[in-house]
Amino acid sequence: MIAALARAISRATGTNVDIETLKILVIFSGAGLLVSLVASMIYGQAINAALF
Repeated sequence: MIAALARAISRATGTNVDIETLKILVIFSGAGLLVSLVASMIYGQAINAALF
C-alpha cells in the first residue's frame, strides 16, 4: 500500500519519492496527530471551562 502511494505521489509531482522517506513522514505525522489528540482531550475541558 505504501509503495502504491509512493508511485502515485511520484506520478503527480514528477519527482522520485523514496518509500522509506514516505514511511518516516507517515510515522511522524501520525505521532503528531496522536499527541495533539491527547493534548486536546486533557486540556480541552480546562479551556472549555475557562471560556464559559
